[in-house]
Amino acid sequence: MAFISVFEVIGPNMVGPSSSHTAGAASIARLAWKMMHEKIRRVNFVLYGSFAQTYRGHGTDRALLGGMMGFETDDVRIRDSFEIAEKEGIEFSFVANTTETDVHPNTVDIEIEDVTGRRHTVRGESIGGGKVRLTRIDGVKVHFTGEYHSLIVEHKDHPGVIAYVTTVLSKCHVNIAYLRVYRETKGGIAYMIIESDEEITRDTVDEIEKNPFVKDTMLIRR
Repeated sequence: MAFISVFEVIGPNMVGPSSSHTAGAASIARLAWKMMHEKIRRVNFVLYGSFAQTYRGHGTDRALLGGMMGFETDDVRIRDSFEIAEKEGIEFSFVANTTETDVHPNTVDIEIEDVTGRRHTVRGESIGGGKVRLTRIDGVKVHFTGEYHSLIVEHKDHPGVIAYVTTVLSKCHVNIAYLRVYRETKGGIAYMIIESDEEITRDTVDEIEKNPFVKDTMLIRR
């Protein structure tokens, strides 16, 4: 039988009426925000299922935008996230997709562009009790919860890249808790998701980026 803590039953500290529709939404967006290197210029949220049906009434829209500015689930600024984003010069929009139904009921696609023009699209799901998972990065299917210190490495699917990355981590005394690799096609773009017990340093990431087949890195601290 799976163990469930009292904190999971009670739910997370949060602003808003729903752990799934507000806390979960903020957590998804905050994970996506952590993946970007620079300030956000514009963001579009495409909502599915119950997110699409109730996002205004449950404050999902404000929670998503707050998370995209780095706000924690219990940050009272979430209530004013529209006004804050406008003052920060962040363009934002929300689209309700009610035609695609073969998705988790609390799903959002977040299309992000930072001030340098760098873009990513992230799909996240709020799975209850404030817990979330990312299931796509730029169209590639992944499984990522952000519960550990994590490094996402975008790279070409090429022999030796995984060995190179794990060697660098070993030399830098990083204990890997989980390592998963996702790709859509052989020889195409792949994502390596490394979750570790220790915080991964910027120096370690800089060493990983020296590999010619590494295209991008996203360092996510708990």
